[in-house]
Parts: sequence; C-alpha cells; structure tokens
Amino acid sequence: MYILGAGGHAKVVIEIAELLGYEIAGVFDHNKDVKDVLNYSVSHDFDVFSKHKNVFFALGNNRNRKKNSESFGINYPNLIHPSAIITKRIDLGRGNAVMAGVVINSSVRIGDFCIINTSSSLDHDCEIEDFVHISPKAALAGNVKVKEGAQIGIGACIKQNVTIGKWAVIGAGAVIIEDVPDYAVVVGNPGKVVKYCY
Repeated sequence: MYILGAGGHAKVVIEIAELLGYEIAGVFDHNKDVKDVLNYSVSHDFDVFSKHKNVFFALGNNRNRKKNSESFGINYPNLIHPSAIITKRIDLGRGNAVMAGVVINSSVRIGDFCIINTSSSLDHDCEIEDFVHISPKAALAGNVKVKEGAQIGIGACIKQNVTIGKWAVIGAGAVIIEDVPDYAVVVGNPGKVVKYCY
C-alpha cells in the first residue's frame, strides 16, 4: 500500500495499515520539508505516485482529500482498526479511515474518503456523505445526515433526525439539536451559527 500524507493523521493511518497486514511500500507528501514519518522515507515524486494502484489518502483536511481523489483514479481500500465495532449491516464506500474504538450501528451509510475518528459513534440509519470527518468522541444519534465535506468537532453531540449541511463545521463539544445549513460554523450548547465558511 502507498500512503499520501505524512502528518499526524498519516501516523495513525499507517499504524492501522500495519495492524491489518499491509506492507507500506511508500509514503508521499507535497511538503518537501517532510523527509520521513514513523521511519518510512517520504517521497515527493508524484509522477511515481500516480502509477501506483493501491493508495490511501492519509490527509486530515477534507478539501485536500477531495482534491486528491479527483486527481488519481486508482484503488482505494478502507482501513478499519481491528478494535472498531461495526455491524455487518452498513454500506461503506472506499478510501475511508475508521479509527480505534469507533462504534457503527445498524443501517449506517458512509460514502467515500471519510474519517471516522477515535471512539466516535454513529447510531442506526445515519448517512455520512463523501469527504466527511467525524472527530474523536463525537456522537451521532439515529438517522443523522452529514452532507459532503462537513467536519464534526471533537466531542460534539448530534441529536437524532438532524441534518448537517455540506462543508459545515461543528465546533468541539457542540450540542446540535436542529438542522445546520451548508457552510455554517456552529459552536456551543445548544449549537448556534457564528459564521459561514464558503
């Protein structure tokens, strides 16, 4: 497997890949100042990278994952930590990172290139669109919809039947009890829109 990204998120992704028995054949990053990560040399030759077939985008930024997914047309496996508790009745896309301690319950749908981060939980019938990041310890009740590119902050709680708009940002520890518009930045308990990020 080849990894794109050499930051902190990449460290977690690499360790999951190792636990799953993948050989890390190469790590690539745009930042030429980064020379190695977890004792793997980092390459900056993207002509070589584009020729590889089994690639994972270890990029914490949702927009960067989207941009790179549109640049390379290759195989994108899911990386699921062995300690994650996942029902067999989910619909899981490609290129997703599911971290340690995650719980995903029945009938959840997850798109492509999402991060379901450490110890977060998704209850029944949630719908997570592409390029979403569910941060550590975030909790989504049943039938929550999270639109493309949204970020659910660390420790946030989302009430059942709520929709989070595309590219919205939910702040750390926020409590969301009503729908959130596209591109809104929401903080507090209960959550309030403080600005928009277009």
